[in-house]
Amino acid sequence: MAEPTEVTASEVEAYLAATLRVEDGAAAGTRARQHSEGLPDIEVSPLQARLLELLARIAGTRRALEIGTLGGYSTLHLARGVGEGGQVVTLELEPDHAAIARESLDDAGLGERVEIRVGRAVDSLQRLVDEAAHPFDFVFIDADKESNLAYLDFAMRLTGPGALIVVDNVVRAGDVVHAHAESSMTQGSRAVLEAMGADARLESTALQTVGAKGWDGLAIARRVT
Repeated sequence: MAEPTEVTASEVEAYLAATLRVEDGAAAGTRARQHSEGLPDIEVSPLQARLLELLARIAGTRRALEIGTLGGYSTLHLARGVGEGGQVVTLELEPDHAAIARESLDDAGLGERVEIRVGRAVDSLQRLVDEAAHPFDFVFIDADKESNLAYLDFAMRLTGPGALIVVDNVVRAGDVVHAHAESSMTQGSRAVLEAMGADARLESTALQTVGAKGWDGLAIARRVT
């Protein structure tokens, strides 16, 4: 029997994405646009984007909150997940990034489902609280990791029972296990994981991921009360 051929995690990821057909033309175009515009290559992978879409759809999400728009790739999938008549509010610091996302979302025919708020996320979140916005069913946290704990606090203030909260990039190539890690991003990931684990209002888990984006992972929680 022939020895199995060694493959890389990136090759497996590409096979899974192609075989499961997780990315259509609109999604691929959104990803290509942000790369051509020079945005950092830090968006979720196609497999992760489809996971967000499916989670939102399975949970029956009608209102989703995204912290960290970048070029709109994950936003597009959340907009699909909330379905027709649903809404995504997404927060982005950089006006240029928001403009690129808006163009892609409009091209995909999803612009009416998405409100992009530009500015510091904590300021936008406080305005949502002040506006007494209707509760969100789904929150995706994928911005500056140093503020993860603040973002989780706002997520709890802006959701009700049954809501899902997803936090990206919590494994940090394994660095998250080091209590005294020098990286402020790692410390932000540790802080949010510890807060999720200690909060009796949440049922939480985490998944490690490996592939074209390296070794990382995401945390998923369901709000119980």
